[in-house]
Amino acid sequence: MVCLYEHLEYYGVSKRVIDAMNKVDRKLFVPAEYQDSAYIDTPLPIGYGQTISAPHMVGLMCEYLDLQEGDKVLEIGTGSGYNAVVMSQLIGPSGEIYTVEVVEPLYERAKKVIEQLGIENIKMFLSDGKLGLPQFAPYDKIVATCYAKEIPPALIEQLREGGILLIPVGNEYIQVLKRIKKYGQKITEESLGHVRFVPMV
Repeated sequence: MVCLYEHLEYYGVSKRVIDAMNKVDRKLFVPAEYQDSAYIDTPLPIGYGQTISAPHMVGLMCEYLDLQEGDKVLEIGTGSGYNAVVMSQLIGPSGEIYTVEVVEPLYERAKKVIEQLGIENIKMFLSDGKLGLPQFAPYDKIVATCYAKEIPPALIEQLREGGILLIPVGNEYIQVLKRIKKYGQKITEESLGHVRFVPMV
């Protein structure tokens, strides 16, 4: 994969994130009927009312998370598995991704692709994302790839000191991407702009 996503510099995505995205073939995560559009910068349906995010949004989410080598990351909404695989490139073999999906057919499909790619730093769970994964907390970074009407308290609780939670908040009409940082009992919240995601189910 070479030079597919250089245009994402326009959105403010760094070369480091673009290089990671160029290592991951998005076509592997797209249903057969949409594969002709796999490299277009647009979200695509993956079934069950869910989508694979547009590449520019994947790049921005990775950028906002400030993913670093060795990070321990919780992802709510595995979906196609594409976002988790891109993040796995950024955190390296010393990092870990724990990703949760509630729709079983999507979970099985993503698991099959990730296993075929031989990626070992992604651990998948069929579970309700609103609850997070307390058994592996705390996490350096938590990201939701689906919107919530309000921020699930469990996700803030499972964030480590100084960690980042990135989540779209709103309704089917208006959503704002929120970046939450945790400093002891102090929680800061930053709005990063309007976005469009499927609901957390």
